Amino acid sequence: MKQNFYNYLQNKALVKAEHLAQLTELVSVKEFKKDAFLLSPGQICERALFVEKGLVRLYSIGQDGKEHIVQFAPENWFIGDRESIYFRQPSTYYMDAIEDSTVILFDQHFVETASEISPEFRMYNEYLLQNHIRQLQNRINLLIGSSAEKRYLEFIRLYPDLTLRVPQWMIASYLGITPESLSRVRKELAKRNFKPL
Repeated sequence: MKQNFYNYLQNKALVKAEHLAQLTELVSVKEFKKDAFLLSPGQICERALFVEKGLVRLYSIGQDGKEHIVQFAPENWFIGDRESIYFRQPSTYYMDAIEDSTVILFDQHFVETASEISPEFRMYNEYLLQNHIRQLQNRINLLIGSSAEKRYLEFIRLYPDLTLRVPQWMIASYLGITPESLSRVRKELAKRNFKPL
C-alpha cells in the first residue's frame, strides 16, 4: 500500500534504490473513511501525510461559522499543518477525508533521516519547501487582488481533476467566494466555450 509513495520518492525526489527500503520502513499506512477527521483544532499535528489514494482537505472555521479551505490533497500530494508539526503548536485547522483515503504518515524524524542518508531527498525537500512558499504567496495574491474567474481558472490549473470530485460549495470556500458567484463564473466560462484541460 505504499506504491505511490515509493514511486514518488524514486521518481520525483530521486532517492536511490538502496535507500528506499530504509526510508519506507520509517512511515506508516492508515486508511480513513469518507468524512473521518484526521486533525482537529487544539491537537498537535504529529505527522504530515502523503495521499496514496483518495482526497483530503485542510480547513479552518471562521468566527462567522464559515469553512475556509486552505488546501486539497488528492493522490500524490502532501498535506499537514506545518506550523503545528515544526513548532509543536496546537493546530488551528481541521483535516478530514473527502473520500475514502489511504495515507502515508511520516514525522520530522523521517525527514531528518531521509535528508541525512539521501542528498537527493534533501535537495528535493528544499525545493518542495520553496515551492510551497511560492504557492502560498500566489494564493494570497489571488485572494486579495484577483477576480473570481481568475481564481477559478487557477484552481483548475492547480487541481485539474477536482472539479468532478469536490462539491461546488467546497471549491467556492477554497476560492473565498460564494457558491452563487462560482456558479456565475462557470456559466460565463461555459458561454465562452471554455473547457478545462
